[in-house]
Formats: sequence, C-alpha cells, structure tokens
Amino acid sequence: MDNREQDVSRPAAIPGKNAGAPGAGLPPPSAGSSYGPAANRRPSHNRRHFAPRRKVCRLCAEHVEHIDFKQGQIVKSFCSESGKILSRRITGACAKHQRQITRAVKINRNLSLMSYDG
Repeated sequence: MDNREQDVSRPAAIPGKNAGAPGAGLPPPSAGSSYGPAANRRPSHNRRHFAPRRKVCRLCAEHVEHIDFKQGQIVKSFCSESGKILSRRITGACAKHQRQITRAVKINRNLSLMSYDG
C-alpha cells in the first residue's frame, strides 16, 4: 500500500485535533453545560420548600398510658384496610406506643379478633 493512499478503515483527522484521542472532534464541554442526568434537572431556586408539620403522638396527647388488645377500636385505627400495621412515619405514634400497638395487633390476630389479611 502506498503512503499517499489513505487507510479506508480510519476516518480522516480534523486539522488541529488529535485524531487518536477519545472524543476527538467534539467541542470541549463549557462550564455552563453539563453532561449526564444532572443536565435534565430544573433549577431548584424556583421551588418553595414547606416544612411539614411535626406529627404528635395521638395517644400521648390523650394521656393513654397503656394500650391493651381489648381496646379494639384504638388498635384497628392504627391498621390499614388490608390489615397491615401502619408505620410510625404515617401515624405519628411515639416509639413506646408503637410497640404497644404492635403487641396488641399480634395478640388480636392470634386470638382471631383481627384478621391477618384484612
């Protein structure tokens, strides 16, 4: 093969650019533009963030000392329609009362006062 003939397997190099480097021929990224998932995000300065109101334990507010499995109405109010125990994040119950609720629900399920699946 003659030196004057170009190799067909390699594209012609752009003058002033390093043809062998990755990303050759692409303009360098500027400071304002970015590549990747961050480029699709909206600026956050337009959003207003509201602090959610802190949930207070309903049982502490009513000065309930102990939750018994016999208090069916209270126990059922802390369960979903499907029979699952709602989390503290949803109900706002404190850790002490959440443990008592959990214990009461499990006793009620065992005694068939509540169903396991709703």
